[in-house]
Amino acid sequence: PKARPHVAVFYRYARAIDDIADNPDLSAEEKVRRLDGFAAAVHGDGSVDAAFETGTRMRESLIGSGVPERHCLDLIDAFKQDAVKNRYDDWDDLMEYCIRSAAPVGRYLIDLTGGATDGYVSSDALCNALQVINHLQDCKDDYRSLDRVYLPADWMEEAGATVEMLDADRSTPELRAVMDRCLYATRDLLKDARPLPTSVASRRLAMESAAIIRIADALVVKLRTNDPLGPRIELTKSGYASCIVRGAIAGLFA
Repeated sequence: PKARPHVAVFYRYARAIDDIADNPDLSAEEKVRRLDGFAAAVHGDGSVDAAFETGTRMRESLIGSGVPERHCLDLIDAFKQDAVKNRYDDWDDLMEYCIRSAAPVGRYLIDLTGGATDGYVSSDALCNALQVINHLQDCKDDYRSLDRVYLPADWMEEAGATVEMLDADRSTPELRAVMDRCLYATRDLLKDARPLPTSVASRRLAMESAAIIRIADALVVKLRTNDPLGPRIELTKSGYASCIVRGAIAGLFA
């Protein structure tokens, strides 16, 4: 209960800056300008415009909770990159982005709820895996609406795939090979994430993280057996509920 108000503020903050980065009607320059405004608010710049009130509330929450501002600023840094960079050279290049665009969320929650014995290692692995899963779920929409491609360019070249293949309603064998390679790498990330429920100080976060790992495992299977260029791949309500219950029970005793 003590964490919930802070989590709510962090969610509103993260959603606000993400919406800026993903707004197709804003120029890259305007996106960066607005994101810089949020960064100034988190820093506590007295001249911050009222339009960045969500950033100011985030700063107040950070002061109240004792969580460092680094996680909030890492998100801004990643979203500024989204404004100007649409392609990724290789898997390492993509992971360098994910460590700033996804991992800060897990790091924030860990710091807010008492830490973890392995620091951020297993949390980073889980958050990065979730980011790649989301990239695969949205690969067609990201390309069509924002001209963004989060598939490693070197893997695309090796498989003979092109970004234009993302504009179809069915994956070519070449594109499918790249997606599968991403899923295999994501499976390795999830292996590294498995110690998370036993490492966090908060039992409730242990329950939640165990459930999320099961959800991620199930989504990897669905993405492997279904085409991401078809209808959006999601879990059914019953499948989602099963992951939540089984994961929460496992995390309870972690």
